[in-house]
Amino acid sequence: MTALIYTGAALAEIAGCFAFWAWLRMGKSPLWLAPGVVSLILFAWLLTRVESDAAGRAFAAYGGIYICASLLWLWGVEGVRPDRWDVGGAALCLIGTCVILLGPRGA
Repeated sequence: MTALIYTGAALAEIAGCFAFWAWLRMGKSPLWLAPGVVSLILFAWLLTRVESDAAGRAFAAYGGIYICASLLWLWGVEGVRPDRWDVGGAALCLIGTCVILLGPRGA
């Protein structure tokens, strides 16, 4: 379930931030901000649904998912194919995410 929540959170965060990007950098209407704000609220709410004993750990693990989702957005929405450095960096981040989420916790 955590992977689904993180994926939904990443899509919501990227969509919300992209709405602001479109308004400020692409000259889109300020009306883009309304769904952007709603999307960012959804993102924050979704992160609270992750099973974790600490918010910082949940947020840190989410970072790797966010990076991968951002590269998929780059490719799917912006039409720019990630290069080998993007893919390699994302793979390293996912390894870090797994270490954070799956590492044994001592007393």
